[in-house]
Amino acid sequence: MAGGNGQPNPSAHLFLIAGIFVIMYFFMIRPQSKKANEQREFIQNIQKGDKVVTIGGLHGKVMKVDETSLLLEVDNNVKLRIEKTAISFEYTKALRAAAAVASGTEEKNS
Repeated sequence: MAGGNGQPNPSAHLFLIAGIFVIMYFFMIRPQSKKANEQREFIQNIQKGDKVVTIGGLHGKVMKVDETSLLLEVDNNVKLRIEKTAISFEYTKALRAAAAVASGTEEKNS
């Protein structure tokens, strides 16, 4: 009887499992940590006058920034104190991006 006993090489299984973990890291863990770092940096750089949206969907203008909270004006003479971590994204950036896309499509259509 020529040939082996048909048993796979155990080191091949280790390489396969290690490969799966590497793929999981690059497609799942790394993007999440990168997004968390970007959000943390964004929260630290919030300034007075920025227009933001909270995780609850409230739109407002930042009136005052403290260490862990900020004062948000949501309407004329209606101000709310919220935690910085409750900010979802900066609305002014979203408006600028939408305007840039709109002006880019208008220039192409002309």
